[in-house]
Amino acid sequence: MRVYVSEDSVELRLAWWQKILGLTRDVSVSRSAVSDVHVVERPMREAMRSGMKFGLRLPWVYYLARTIRLDQLFAVRRGEPGLCFAVDDASPLKRVLVSTPD
Repeated sequence: MRVYVSEDSVELRLAWWQKILGLTRDVSVSRSAVSDVHVVERPMREAMRSGMKFGLRLPWVYYLARTIRLDQLFAVRRGEPGLCFAVDDASPLKRVLVSTPD
Protein backbone atom coordinates (compact mmCIF):
# COMPACT_ATOMS: atom_id res chain seq x y z
CA MET A 1 0.00 0.00 0.00
CA ARG A 2 1.31 3.40 -0.97
CA VAL A 3 -0.01 6.91 -0.44
CA TYR A 4 0.75 9.41 -3.20
CA VAL A 5 0.03 13.12 -2.93
CA SER A 6 0.19 15.14 -6.13
CA GLU A 7 -0.91 18.65 -7.02
CA ASP A 8 -4.31 17.35 -8.11
CA SER A 9 -5.12 14.37 -5.93
CA VAL A 10 -4.41 12.09 -2.98
CA GLU A 11 -4.15 8.45 -4.05
CA LEU A 12 -4.10 5.24 -2.04
CA ARG A 13 -2.67 2.49 -4.23
CA LEU A 14 -3.08 -1.08 -3.05
CA ALA A 15 -1.27 -4.27 -4.01
CA TRP A 16 -3.29 -6.87 -5.91
CA TRP A 17 -3.64 -9.10 -2.84
CA GLN A 18 -4.87 -6.15 -0.75
CA LYS A 19 -7.54 -5.40 -3.33
CA ILE A 20 -8.76 -8.99 -3.31
CA LEU A 21 -8.63 -9.69 0.44
CA GLY A 22 -9.74 -6.20 1.42
CA LEU A 23 -12.66 -6.21 -1.02
CA THR A 24 -11.75 -2.72 -2.18
CA ARG A 25 -9.85 -0.94 -4.92
CA ASP A 26 -7.44 1.95 -5.28
CA VAL A 27 -8.78 5.25 -3.97
CA SER A 28 -8.18 8.60 -5.62
CA VAL A 29 -9.55 11.80 -4.10
CA SER A 30 -9.25 15.27 -5.57
CA ARG A 31 -7.25 17.58 -3.29
CA SER A 32 -10.06 20.12 -3.44
CA ALA A 33 -12.34 17.50 -1.81
CA VAL A 34 -9.93 16.76 1.07
CA SER A 35 -10.54 18.50 4.40
CA ASP A 36 -10.02 18.02 8.13
CA VAL A 37 -6.59 16.40 7.78
CA HIS A 38 -4.91 15.28 10.99
CA VAL A 39 -2.41 12.73 12.30
CA VAL A 40 -3.70 9.86 14.44
CA GLU A 41 -1.16 8.42 16.86
CA ARG A 42 -3.02 5.11 17.34
CA PRO A 43 -5.01 4.43 14.18
CA MET A 44 -5.58 0.77 15.06
CA ARG A 45 -7.60 1.75 18.13
CA GLU A 46 -9.73 4.14 16.10
CA ALA A 47 -10.35 1.52 13.39
CA MET A 48 -11.49 -1.05 15.92
CA ARG A 49 -13.97 1.39 17.51
CA SER A 50 -15.67 2.39 14.28
CA GLY A 51 -18.37 -0.26 14.10
CA MET A 52 -19.16 -3.01 11.62
CA LYS A 53 -16.68 -3.47 8.79
CA PHE A 54 -16.06 -5.83 5.89
CA GLY A 55 -12.74 -6.63 4.27
CA LEU A 56 -9.42 -7.88 5.61
CA ARG A 57 -9.34 -7.67 9.41
CA LEU A 58 -6.64 -9.05 11.67
CA PRO A 59 -7.54 -7.46 15.04
CA TRP A 60 -4.73 -5.44 16.60
CA VAL A 61 -2.47 -6.24 13.61
CA TYR A 62 -3.90 -5.03 10.25
CA TYR A 63 -7.13 -3.59 8.89
CA LEU A 64 -7.98 -2.98 5.26
CA ALA A 65 -11.70 -2.59 5.49
CA ARG A 66 -14.70 -0.35 4.89
CA THR A 67 -17.71 0.23 7.05
CA ILE A 68 -20.97 -1.40 6.03
CA ARG A 69 -22.33 1.96 4.81
CA LEU A 70 -19.15 2.36 2.64
CA ASP A 71 -18.58 5.82 4.12
CA GLN A 72 -15.26 5.07 5.86
CA LEU A 73 -12.09 3.32 4.67
CA PHE A 74 -9.41 1.97 7.02
CA ALA A 75 -5.99 0.86 5.82
CA VAL A 76 -4.03 0.68 9.07
CA ARG A 77 -1.36 -1.49 10.60
CA ARG A 78 -0.02 -1.80 14.11
CA GLY A 79 2.95 0.34 15.08
CA GLU A 80 2.55 3.03 12.41
CA PRO A 81 0.94 6.46 12.83
CA GLY A 82 -2.07 7.24 10.71
CA LEU A 83 -3.26 10.03 8.48
CA CYS A 84 -6.96 10.78 8.65
CA PHE A 85 -8.87 13.04 6.25
CA ALA A 86 -12.46 13.81 5.34
CA VAL A 87 -13.74 13.62 1.76
CA ASP A 88 -16.18 16.38 0.75
CA ASP A 89 -17.40 15.29 -2.66
CA ALA A 90 -20.48 13.39 -3.85
CA SER A 91 -18.98 9.91 -3.37
CA PRO A 92 -20.23 7.65 -0.58
CA LEU A 93 -16.73 7.79 0.95
CA LYS A 94 -16.66 10.42 3.71
CA ARG A 95 -13.54 9.55 5.73
CA VAL A 96 -10.20 7.78 5.12
CA LEU A 97 -7.75 6.59 7.79
CA VAL A 98 -4.48 5.20 6.44
CA SER A 99 -1.20 4.20 8.13
CA THR A 100 1.92 5.61 6.60
CA PRO A 101 5.44 5.93 7.96
CA ASP A 102 5.94 9.20 5.99
